[in-house]
Amino acid sequence: MKLSDKRIVITGGAGLVGSHLAERLAPDNDVVVADDCSKGDPERVTDDAEFVRADMTDPDDVAEVVTEDVDIVFHFAAYTDTNYDDDRQLFEENGAMTYNVLERMDEVGVDKLAFTSSSTVYGEAPMPTPEDYAPLEPISIYGSSKLADEAIVSTYAHSYGIQAWVYRFANIVGPHQRGNVVPDFIEKLLDDPETLTILGDGRQEKSYLHVEECVDAMCHVVEHADDDLNIYNLGTRTTTSVNSIADIVADEMGLDPDYEYTGGDRGWTGDVPKMRLSIEKLSALGWEPSTSSDEAVRKATRQLLAELRAER
Repeated sequence: MKLSDKRIVITGGAGLVGSHLAERLAPDNDVVVADDCSKGDPERVTDDAEFVRADMTDPDDVAEVVTEDVDIVFHFAAYTDTNYDDDRQLFEENGAMTYNVLERMDEVGVDKLAFTSSSTVYGEAPMPTPEDYAPLEPISIYGSSKLADEAIVSTYAHSYGIQAWVYRFANIVGPHQRGNVVPDFIEKLLDDPETLTILGDGRQEKSYLHVEECVDAMCHVVEHADDDLNIYNLGTRTTTSVNSIADIVADEMGLDPDYEYTGGDRGWTGDVPKMRLSIEKLSALGWEPSTSSDEAVRKATRQLLAELRAER
């Protein structure tokens, strides 16, 4: 599917990935961004896109934005915190949002959906982890919710005529991000340049992809993969550790703090200590990341540092 001259809805489009996707697509398409602003910031949304404050758990709000003239829905709206403090709400409302969107698409004849899933659906799997790895055994409620969402998407793709693209993300980093490891370290060091508290033992090791490359990969997959259900890992071929991220952030800030650790081999209940996705399937489709995990983290650090300093 060529992403030009289309009417596109991006749910959760005021968040990190959604806002960057809207900026990428708006010049050549009619883009509607829907977000309830519980975490997303409408200030991030490009002026070239239409913004609608909408809650995807409310079928009436979904009906307002998913209309019969829409060509494709990019469904990003979700609780995204892997350690969210209300597990039941996270699981139930993530599922409700995805079901509401798919149900409405079926009602009005919109037949193309791109959905953001997560590497957390794999649980603690051998690395690099391919898309056909099984059994999928998530260890967090967030991962469980994303796997349940994938099941709903699969049902609509195989039984209701909706073509779907499912992205299993590595860790995505970039400007406007809050509440993740890079902005967390920056904020901690702005408050206390001498000491940095690190969750776990600092040896957790994962793949990091810059949001600009993430958006590029997403568009490439939609334009080049044409099965009824297309599942693709998005990530890099490299990993970096939490300690290395701390070193990069400290270096960019010109600091040499002492590290303190909360202990254990993971940062929170359900945290996967090591993750690297296989991107051979994505590579075979013709897309490769141009930066390593370390380079993605350093670029994001520079961007976030400028933002966070400006806010103070």
